[in-house]
Amino acid sequence: MSIINNNKTDPNKILPMTYLWARQHYKDGVANNWTPEEIPMQDDIEQWKNPRALSPQERKLILWNLGFFSTAESLTANNIVLAVYNHVTNPECRQYLLRQAYEEAIHTDTFIYCCDSLGLDPEEIYTMYLNIPSIKDKDEFVVELTKSVFEPGFNTIGNHNIQKFVHDLVGYYVIMEGIFFYAGFAMMLALKRQRKMTGIGQQFEYIMRDESLHLAFGADLINTIVAENPVIWTPDFKADLVDLIKKAVHLEKAYAYDACPEGILGINPRQFADYVEYIADRRLERIGLPKVYETENPFPWMSTAIDLPKEKNFFETRVTEYQVGGLSWD
Repeated sequence: MSIINNNKTDPNKILPMTYLWARQHYKDGVANNWTPEEIPMQDDIEQWKNPRALSPQERKLILWNLGFFSTAESLTANNIVLAVYNHVTNPECRQYLLRQAYEEAIHTDTFIYCCDSLGLDPEEIYTMYLNIPSIKDKDEFVVELTKSVFEPGFNTIGNHNIQKFVHDLVGYYVIMEGIFFYAGFAMMLALKRQRKMTGIGQQFEYIMRDESLHLAFGADLINTIVAENPVIWTPDFKADLVDLIKKAVHLEKAYAYDACPEGILGINPRQFADYVEYIADRRLERIGLPKVYETENPFPWMSTAIDLPKEKNFFETRVTEYQVGGLSWD
């Protein structure tokens, strides 16, 4: 029994388990359960309605992040349900993927909740992926990276096809979820630190905790496929993956400068760009590739804000659990 290329339609014979890490990710995901309606938005609504509470730059930043994430979450859900689940045939991994698909639905619902609460124009928010070049570039890059697994008749038989599948998994887990979300996360949590839009900020914290599990599962999935098919891990293939990640970093840095060109609250776009480089190096290391940037973390406060004592667990072990109703960093 391997993690791919088993019968896709057999009954879900989940016992005995082969990959206990997948089971642990599932249990941690259940412990993380939350819904957006648990988080009050009244203070956010009052701030949004008050023309003096937020600067034009801060309002733009909020709108752009809601616009990017509102469509990005549906892209990630499509990848899980329509592609990854089809080709990852191990039962305990499929159980986690079902859990992750539910979490993506929660994230999509979060942005509906935020837009409804603030009375935003859905046409503006949900078409930003078409109208804002730096958002469009990121979305199109991921769609192009992950299109192999959507091709009719694609399968993971043979080393070339396994490489294509791993390539797409890197595009989905490492680039989309692991890089393209992070300048936006940092921006929204920087606002929360200043007690601005704290309801949205708390929801971003909860999404961030979910994403830590998605990243951990994705990295374990990639590493397991490589370990079971070591012949695919050629120097040329590894160099190709590093190049893709470097391109992704370039696009995310462009988004950071575009969404926040003048900085906010003493934080400048160069710091957001440095944070993206720092995060990218962590992603590279986690799937056995060399670091590229050697950039220091410009936001040490993120360790408290988004549970990055779990930076270690984030990429090396697992996240610490939290329960409904609040975050626990212990």
